[in-house]
Amino acid sequence: MTIMQCLNCGASVLASDRFCEECGTPLTASKPPTATLGCEKCGAGIDAIDADGYCSNCGFRREPKKGDRLEVIINSELAGVSDRGFRHHRNEDFLALQHINNSQVNILVVCDGVSSADQPDLAAKTAAESASLELANVWQTGDKPEVAIKSAFAAAINSICNIPYISSVNSDPPSTTIVAAIVHNHTATIGWLGDSRAYWISANVAQQLTQDDSWLYEVVAAGEMTEAEARKSPKAHAITRWLGADAVADATPSIVNFPIPGSGYLLLCSDGLWNYTPEPWQLAQLVERSPGKDAISVSRSLVEFARQSGGHDNITVAVLAF
Repeated sequence: MTIMQCLNCGASVLASDRFCEECGTPLTASKPPTATLGCEKCGAGIDAIDADGYCSNCGFRREPKKGDRLEVIINSELAGVSDRGFRHHRNEDFLALQHINNSQVNILVVCDGVSSADQPDLAAKTAAESASLELANVWQTGDKPEVAIKSAFAAAINSICNIPYISSVNSDPPSTTIVAAIVHNHTATIGWLGDSRAYWISANVAQQLTQDDSWLYEVVAAGEMTEAEARKSPKAHAITRWLGADAVADATPSIVNFPIPGSGYLLLCSDGLWNYTPEPWQLAQLVERSPGKDAISVSRSLVEFARQSGGHDNITVAVLAF
């Protein structure tokens, strides 16, 4: 066993270690810890990680960082979870939820930062919080929900454009996808840009309420490829619309009104979940198997499913139960 020293902090490290456990400095250039799926210290695969998060190969346990896991519980009907997953080195998703008591309005916002852009985590957080606040403010002025959605998206893109950014050939300006819903009197008004989705899940119906702004959806809708063919393309996950300084000219959201038909769940999520459940009925089966039927139990159950399926992306789920 060869003992070495970290050049940054002087702590003892093993020759096989990929980063310093004390200060986090990468120890190898060829295998940066941010690319690991499994143990970030020795590089063991995900199968080596036990239920408590310890590596059975070297004993290391990665302590969660602030933002890796976010749970928002407004009440038993409205809650959500955002989780880093296993592969990404940080959580670039964010969610914001509100319940306005005096008008019985519920607000849900889910954002998924564009990983190729600069500061995607900050873009998602800024957009979600700005949109949620604007939805509440505009609603209380008496405007229609469609007006509130458009105003919220305008506020979100303005907030993103104000994030300090140094232009570079290696990254795009801070950007994010967004899906937002404002719900009143059993009608959900939903707006979106990108491929974060909204679903209605009930005992009898499982329905996707949004249409992805993506290369895959557009070529399939145009009849240029079948969905199976398009999924094999390297462009399959490319989005065609988003919130960001480089997309200001095309930042008007798509909007749909959905009358809530009865008991069930309005569910907003990032692609970190739906990539593992491309069909709505698959989500419905998972919701049915959730150990609890309140909003936070369903959210946790869906996030854990995505983690156990590999957790290759950040995972965010927001649920409003009826």
